[in-house]
Amino acid sequence: MDSFVQEIADHVRSGRWSALPAPVVHECKRRIVDTLGCAIAAFDAEPSRIARTLAMRVSADEGARLLGTGHRTLPELATFANGVMARYLDGNDALPGGGGHPSDVIAPVLALADAFACSGRAAIEAIVVGYDVHYALFHALRVFEKGLDHPFYTAVATAAAAARLLALDEIQTINALSLAITPNIALGATRRGSLSMWKGCASANAARNGVFAALLARAGLTGPERPVEGSLGLSDLVGHPGLTLAGADQPFRILQADMKYFVTEFHSIAPIMMAMKLAKGRSTRDIEAIDIATYKFAYEEIGSGPEKWQPATRETADHSMPYIVAAVLINGGFSETIFEPARFSDEAILTLANKITIREDSELTRQLPHCFPCRMNMRFRNGHAQSTAMKYPRGHHDDPMSDQEVKDKFRHLASRKLSPDRIERALDHIWATDETRLAGDLFELFRTD
Repeated sequence: MDSFVQEIADHVRSGRWSALPAPVVHECKRRIVDTLGCAIAAFDAEPSRIARTLAMRVSADEGARLLGTGHRTLPELATFANGVMARYLDGNDALPGGGGHPSDVIAPVLALADAFACSGRAAIEAIVVGYDVHYALFHALRVFEKGLDHPFYTAVATAAAAARLLALDEIQTINALSLAITPNIALGATRRGSLSMWKGCASANAARNGVFAALLARAGLTGPERPVEGSLGLSDLVGHPGLTLAGADQPFRILQADMKYFVTEFHSIAPIMMAMKLAKGRSTRDIEAIDIATYKFAYEEIGSGPEKWQPATRETADHSMPYIVAAVLINGGFSETIFEPARFSDEAILTLANKITIREDSELTRQLPHCFPCRMNMRFRNGHAQSTAMKYPRGHHDDPMSDQEVKDKFRHLASRKLSPDRIERALDHIWATDETRLAGDLFELFRTD
């Protein structure tokens, strides 16, 4: 037996989840609010429309609903469509530095809970399981550093969460994990060069596959006996330093995932805040140069490559530090409108972006993951210069968003598709998720039709 898989299966089936502390339950509800706000705001985006159209080819009377509609489809198709919406704006939580987005487990858990008539409390337990497994996989494997993509964590974490939600037995859980691990090695090429629509769909695809793995295992399908430690297994590809799954006396990992104050790539949030501080009260025409020192991951992910200074797609723009900083300064503040295609050719933005230099500072890199430090120097035409530094962007678990900020972010995003009354009813419902008999009831509050 594969000890790596057995350890995850034992964690999924432990008694840790039956008595979740109140702060953990509350934090999970904050993440549901944040994820569904991002999702409904992206309802009309092209990838969302494509995924929803494909999912609507199938109708299932006892299936899962597509967010924003009353249509029921297979839970794996609903997972993909709803997950694409949740991920498209790149606005919900993250494990910075290549850990991906543990909140990508929320769409599949809600889809399965809808299809299988699970309670809100059961859905919360499953989501918290998914966060624990995602965190452990990231810290054990670091697949992004080996040329692979982080949605691998999503596939396995989703299978684990689904196994908990559907009350799979030990053998079924082990097979669900094996069936998620074996076929879901994704390439890091997704996040290099000029980025395509797939960047925002990759985790939804992984979550879909995690759901399907759990459903196959539930039906009796078996997976490879040793997908990690056996010959030609995962450890041959990426190594196997061992998992660190939280024990009964350890913190729940959902408390250590970082939320996003702005709806943008996590590593751009600190540069946004520093730029707004330094330029306050000044005209952007007076800015002569901006120098940003950052850590290796931010430099490689959003601060290097010629395409970042002249993005041609939304996906490239929201992963471009120079574009984002320049656009925010031209805008006079952050707004998701900077990612509208018409802005990519805005001469004022491009001219200012060309005044921005970004470099890796090895000393800043050494401070990860305890903090995510950046420095910025802004020089003006009169020769005056100002500098600032930041260790944690707002939303980091050491500088968390308040409940009010989470609700305000939801209201702002959801207002694209929902009335003010519907928004408040949805918020009230999510805050009471642990008391609801059917977790899927919340889908009615997000219908746009």
